[in-house]
Amino acid sequence: MKKSELKDFLDTKAYQYENKNFISSDPIQIPYRFSKKEDIEIASFLTAIIAWGNRKMIINNANKMMHLLDNAPYDFIQNHTEKDLTNFSGVIHRTFNANDFIFFIQSLKNIYQNHNGLEEAFFIKDHANNYQQAISDFKKVFFEIPHLNRTTKHISDPLKNSAAKRINMFLRWMVRANTKGVDFGIWKKHHPANLHCPLDIHSGNVARKLGLLTRKQNDWKALVELDTTLRNFDKNDPVKYDFSLFGLGVFEKF
Repeated sequence: MKKSELKDFLDTKAYQYENKNFISSDPIQIPYRFSKKEDIEIASFLTAIIAWGNRKMIINNANKMMHLLDNAPYDFIQNHTEKDLTNFSGVIHRTFNANDFIFFIQSLKNIYQNHNGLEEAFFIKDHANNYQQAISDFKKVFFEIPHLNRTTKHISDPLKNSAAKRINMFLRWMVRANTKGVDFGIWKKHHPANLHCPLDIHSGNVARKLGLLTRKQNDWKALVELDTTLRNFDKNDPVKYDFSLFGLGVFEKF
């Protein structure tokens, strides 16, 4: 396809898949159970962190996390005691276990009490037009309190060439406007023009088939290549095309 034809095709697919029907089969349904800003962003962050593998399993295990947090994530994180954590045991999701989850609770408490919350902790502070440095800086903050080394693998670092798929998905949820009833758009200090497409095996394969991406690895360098193309199609909202790539890969087996 010519560039203009490809843009029209992707615009059509983004319009097709970005609607409220998308929510019922997607992990984003978990934070939609809440109305308070802090509950939404915490539920979104924890759900995104375990968003790899089977989507039904992701949703079930995210529900399990919300249950352990008494279905009031912000209140639990701010006010929990050591006794409240005694029911946390075993596997939460694949390699994310109870010890990891307990640390995440402790770290989130530190972020809300000492760093003005998740919105501020992810804020781009170097006048960049992307989140590479911001995500890496967030990881430093997240692990500034005592932690197990094994837990650090659950937060990616773009400065080490990770595509940071799960973090970028979380940022999409928080930053993109709620014009179609899918993303939340509750982080008003952030701008959707700076977002990145959550790059994984499905979106990467579709992007390559469409000629949007040539790099074979799904890493940060590939994400920069994909970003460049998508921002040429829509400089203000390039990540709307995540719906195109995801829908083509998952629903249409493109």
